[in-house]
Amino acid sequence: MHAKELLEMERREIRALHYTWIAFFLTFYVWFNMAPLASSMLAAESYLTSEHIKLFLIANVALTIPGRVVVGMALDRFGPRRVFSVLMVVMAIPTWFFAFGNSATQLFVSRLFMSIVGAGFVVGIHMTTLWFKPKDIGFAEGFYAGWGNFGSAAAAITIPTVALQFFGGDDGWRWAIAASGLIMAIYGVAYWFLVTDGPTADTHKKSRKSGALEVSTWRDLWLYCLFIIPLYGILSVLVYRTQSMGFLSETGAWVCYGAIAVMVIYQIYKALSVNIPIIKAGIPEDDKYSFSSVAALNISYFANFGAELAVVSMLPMFFQGTWKLDATSAGLIASTFAFVNLWARPLGGYISDRVGSRRKVMLVYMFGIGLGFVAMGMLNESWPLFFAVCITIICSVFVQGAEGATFGVIPSIKRRLTGQISGMTGAYGNVGAVFYLFLFTFVEPNQFFYVIAAGAFIAWLVCYVWLQEPADAFGEEYTMSSVDRMLAEKQ
Repeated sequence: MHAKELLEMERREIRALHYTWIAFFLTFYVWFNMAPLASSMLAAESYLTSEHIKLFLIANVALTIPGRVVVGMALDRFGPRRVFSVLMVVMAIPTWFFAFGNSATQLFVSRLFMSIVGAGFVVGIHMTTLWFKPKDIGFAEGFYAGWGNFGSAAAAITIPTVALQFFGGDDGWRWAIAASGLIMAIYGVAYWFLVTDGPTADTHKKSRKSGALEVSTWRDLWLYCLFIIPLYGILSVLVYRTQSMGFLSETGAWVCYGAIAVMVIYQIYKALSVNIPIIKAGIPEDDKYSFSSVAALNISYFANFGAELAVVSMLPMFFQGTWKLDATSAGLIASTFAFVNLWARPLGGYISDRVGSRRKVMLVYMFGIGLGFVAMGMLNESWPLFFAVCITIICSVFVQGAEGATFGVIPSIKRRLTGQISGMTGAYGNVGAVFYLFLFTFVEPNQFFYVIAAGAFIAWLVCYVWLQEPADAFGEEYTMSSVDRMLAEKQ
């Protein structure tokens, strides 16, 4: 697939791709509509402090973690069209609550629920898989993710202008955020009527079991259960920060810790109850896949998308404080990190399609991320701003390319389970973001970049050991196992 084909709007799959990246763009625009307005919020609301903003940034990525897992399961059951439409409409509600909240507690709670909108990413990944062939999936998903992900950059560029120029006054930030939620809700209704779940009615295949990811061996089941723990355990970081800032009592915190433990135990129970009967009954050889590859991609996405979310959340303040810029200029410059999504992420997917080894592309990009963040760690006020921006862009090229390469691999692991695998891997990106933003509260920005670089090098090592080249990753059609054919006949 080539870039010029994106203009062939008479093709149904091209129209579906464009409709879907716009939906993703709007969810990310809403998701990141606070960071560019952080300074305006502090100036307008006397009850807010910089520590509140840091807490809101963690809350902004927290519930995306379980949200992406749940959305991934819903995808395999209900299909991406319904899930995406409902998500956009429902998530407009906490957006409006945040826009007109009048206390730190109201802003925190509404921002926490708003974080679920970040689950929209995995919906489009599944939709794209239903429309495109294996040999084209890297570029198609890279384009979807790159242009959709640009929503975060668009928010950084336009939200301050909308707040200051169109609305103005102390409440300008409120109306700008409310408007973004309204636009997303309207498009959510339109998306229901614009697309279908693939070119034919039977393109979408339901998974055999709901509630947990199917695995193939006892070792994979053990590894799967192990990887469930951080998905929910990382929420304890948010509980800790919330308690330390006085939003939760000690008793309330322990109740939350207990609830997190219950969620972990329940998800492990579901994993066991779904998979033990399947493994005992025997899995046909042609239906098996390696969960080690899923685990490697989880850690990879932790290190690349987790880094992106964390950096996008703190970069406007970093540039504003280091080079003494105004909020609009800092937001515009910081947006360069996400701006390259427009071409770097599709490029990562395109290279993954063309090189002939998706694993090698993944390894090169992950190593480049590590080097890029080491360079960003060296930035300070003595550096010319132009060079700082150039380094930021180069680093971002590797980050976005690695994300594109990650989701160039996923559809070929097990197409029937693409929704759940995408949900889990996508959730690990948010685990990384929460973890990194938590560490950000204890270190200086330059030290923070070094921490992220270390995470990238660790992820490179894990991918080198665990990630396998998927079979038939460059074919005309996805391979159907005997179980796939059986399920297709039942639907």
